[in-house]
Amino acid sequence: MIKEYPEIHIQELRLGIHKETIELVKTHDEYHLHLILHFSANVICFVILSGYFFLGNKELVILNSWVQELFYNLSDTIKAFSILLITDLWIGFHSTHGWELMIGSVYNDFGLAHNDQIISGLVSTFPVILDTIVKYWIFHYLNRVSPSLVVIYHSMNE
Repeated sequence: MIKEYPEIHIQELRLGIHKETIELVKTHDEYHLHLILHFSANVICFVILSGYFFLGNKELVILNSWVQELFYNLSDTIKAFSILLITDLWIGFHSTHGWELMIGSVYNDFGLAHNDQIISGLVSTFPVILDTIVKYWIFHYLNRVSPSLVVIYHSMNE
């Protein structure tokens, strides 16, 4: 190649390679900068929400009392129906595509490269674990509030 091309073309080739290398380095640096920015934004969001949770107890107590009052005023069948509806919409196993989108977006939000094996593994395990935790919490809470509601919820769930 050196014998075929005069010296001017070799210098242009080197200049082109140099420019392309600089562009690749900039692209690589931008990717890492976005990764750091995404992670920093997530940490800041977590710190703000945690601070509000611990420092804003008065507002949370008011919100909790309002939700409990609303919940206690419903009949047992409406309570069981709303719990089933909310848990099935939130955790629903029938929506694997929705779980893939949600886990994939969280995965990408942390700046991680898309990996189908990890996402499908999380889709197959995360909803089951989440459903078990939520059902345990519901039964633990409902047994204290209204034992008859547990019976209605169990019969509606079957």
